[in-house]
Amino acid sequence: MKALYKIVAVVGVSIVATSCFDKSKPNYQFFPNMYESVAYETYSESDAFNSGKEGQLPAKGSIKRGFEPYEYENTPAGYMQAKTELKSPLDSLSVNPEKGAELFNIYCAICHGEKGDGKGNLAKREKFLGVPNYADRDITEGSVFHVETYGLNAMGSHANQLTQEERWLVARHVMTLRDELKK
Repeated sequence: MKALYKIVAVVGVSIVATSCFDKSKPNYQFFPNMYESVAYETYSESDAFNSGKEGQLPAKGSIKRGFEPYEYENTPAGYMQAKTELKSPLDSLSVNPEKGAELFNIYCAICHGEKGDGKGNLAKREKFLGVPNYADRDITEGSVFHVETYGLNAMGSHANQLTQEERWLVARHVMTLRDELKK
């Protein structure tokens, strides 16, 4: 009989305890600031941010860390200037032909073909028309680097995918492919 009273008591207490819980009204919060933080207006007391702006522009002429500026403009005149003046800054120890070929096959061969003949998979399937054969073009290492940096016609810029050094390696590989096609 005592066991029956104990079972009834436990069941009764559990029913009472769980029946008071309502998901739409959570229980009392002991430290409400931990659950619901006090909102503060960002930069509200600062005079450094004029006219309600949340941040400031960088100082004029500042350069992002690790960024190397490219002086030639994205214009036909800039292209011609790069074609005649721009030379690779890589010395003979920095040039890695295997790396240049690997990068070319990853980023360029899909359109230009692995041989640079303009017969990549996308050109064969006529997704992009007019992909040039390097043997037919009057190009220099500087003009190839300029086109890789800014893009030209249907080709977009590869400056976000390739570092400056990698673009020079690809430009060197393009010139090697051009020389092989002219033979």
